Amino acid sequence: MSHARLSQPSRRGILAAGGALGLTAALAACGNDKKDGDSKGEGGAAKSGPWSFKDDRGETAKRDTTPKNIVAFTGVAAALFDYGIECKGVFGPTKTKDGKADVQAGDMDISKLTIIGNEWGQFKIEKYASLAPDLLISTMFDDQGTLWYVPEESKKKVLKLGAPSVGISVYDRQMNQPLQRILALAESLGADVKADKVVKAKKRFEAASERLRKVAKANKDIKVLVGSASQELLYVSGTNLSADLEYFKALGVNFVEPPEKAKKESGGWFENLSWENVDQYHADVIMMDNRTSAIQPADLDKSKPTWKKLPAVKAGQVIPRVTEPIYSYAKCAPILEDLADAIEKAKKLKKAA
Repeated sequence: MSHARLSQPSRRGILAAGGALGLTAALAACGNDKKDGDSKGEGGAAKSGPWSFKDDRGETAKRDTTPKNIVAFTGVAAALFDYGIECKGVFGPTKTKDGKADVQAGDMDISKLTIIGNEWGQFKIEKYASLAPDLLISTMFDDQGTLWYVPEESKKKVLKLGAPSVGISVYDRQMNQPLQRILALAESLGADVKADKVVKAKKRFEAASERLRKVAKANKDIKVLVGSASQELLYVSGTNLSADLEYFKALGVNFVEPPEKAKKESGGWFENLSWENVDQYHADVIMMDNRTSAIQPADLDKSKPTWKKLPAVKAGQVIPRVTEPIYSYAKCAPILEDLADAIEKAKKLKKAA
């Protein structure tokens, strides 16, 4: 997706453009997050009888029986898949140009999925209707209840087809909250959340969170910059608004924080830097957007001389950022483990001359 959309910024446009988003683990360092048990009354019967689920817009989706023909944003579908719930159709980045599974597709076999739309602005309504959907699910990156990757211009037509919708917020909260919400949603749809696989994944996430907290505390001087690259700009993310970064910050990770004034153009998400000014902030570790919409470090090494001069790049202290996490415990635990590894191994670097 071109970054030309940034000339008239909106949260949806900015985030989809590939800019740096900015995603029971209520650790003491994480503030006053909700506990898993706080979803009272928000799920419904999973096996038979009426089904309902109260989403993060405060809206309750209802069906006479538990939905089976589910259509979801790719990342949500991938998370539900980890809990044994399979979606019939998906929309959002699912298949790369070479036909492989996009990073946001997780462990799903994309050959078995009906792809309603693979890119920003794509949502084939007729194909969606042909699936006879009984539930539509997506994440939300704002506080307006906007369903991610459901085009605004066709939203009314989509919702008129009869399937209730569920929105799970990943906006301005820590990542353990959407993790809890997706788990609750999966349980309402019939997932066995007490299965050994699920229990182990959750324990791994909790252990990874505790380890990252300890590593961050022991390495307070290691500065981490979060970026996303386009041909024209490097986007340096602040930690506010993004679920993953808010969580990492709560655990004590020391991030580069662009001033609020510098993030104004993006609605508070990130600062735009020209490639001539990418050395504006010093960092010991750089996390770069791993989405297919962003230019990856290997290509930056070949095309951006100023990138190669950054101390963290020279030191090989650049790691991927999973900018749109798949919100299952199994997928989020490795994100925390990798960040802890990077910080623990990182050398404190001198600023560029």
